[in-house]
Amino acid sequence: MTLTIGNAAPDFELANQHGEKVSLQSFKGKKNVVVLFYPFAFSGICTGELCALRDDLASFHNENVELLAISCDPMYAQRAFAEAEGYKFPVLTDFWPHGQASKAYGVFDDARGCAVRGTFVIDKAGILRWQVINGLGDARNLVDYKAALAAL
Repeated sequence: MTLTIGNAAPDFELANQHGEKVSLQSFKGKKNVVVLFYPFAFSGICTGELCALRDDLASFHNENVELLAISCDPMYAQRAFAEAEGYKFPVLTDFWPHGQASKAYGVFDDARGCAVRGTFVIDKAGILRWQVINGLGDARNLVDYKAALAAL
């Protein structure tokens, strides 16, 4: 499934690393949202990407923008990952129903049981404004996210 720029982004409600429910809908009318799917907690490229976001967090998690990082790892793995790396943004679990949000965004890899690297910028009205999907071994470029956010 491929999402279309200019259409409503699929809503989801997932638990964060603390077990609290977070929905995309809850940010509608309040914040733009960067939804970032990643394959596995504690893996090399994923850790590098999320640490780069952590180190430049003000650009992606502020009064106008919410960053939501999502993988199919269980909540306790997400919590350990976030605590070990010092992530101060929501790290959501798409564990059960397994990959439901990843599938809705067209980034679930059935053969591996994980999300590929998909990033989606959603405006305050809930409309998809930008997306990029990379393979499992292809790291993303934060400069691209910043440009997409600046265009909103």
